[in-house]
Amino acid sequence: MKTYEFTREIFNSCSNNQMRDVFFEELELDDAGIDALIDKHLVGNEVKCDRFVDNRGIVTADIEVDGLRQRLTFCEA
Repeated sequence: MKTYEFTREIFNSCSNNQMRDVFFEELELDDAGIDALIDKHLVGNEVKCDRFVDNRGIVTADIEVDGLRQRLTFCEA
């Protein structure tokens, strides 16, 4: 298991409000735990998910569920 800094950004869909909600957590996960946490946020009728890993090992999932955009980021601590 590895320790990750988990960041969840929820983008505001209102045109006059550019703020977003950002949540931080420190989690101990393995690769299956990362996939399970991403899947936990993919509940809805219309679901899109783009998951990628950059050259530094940071896992990012850009998801959209029923029109709500979110970004989940896992950075090894």
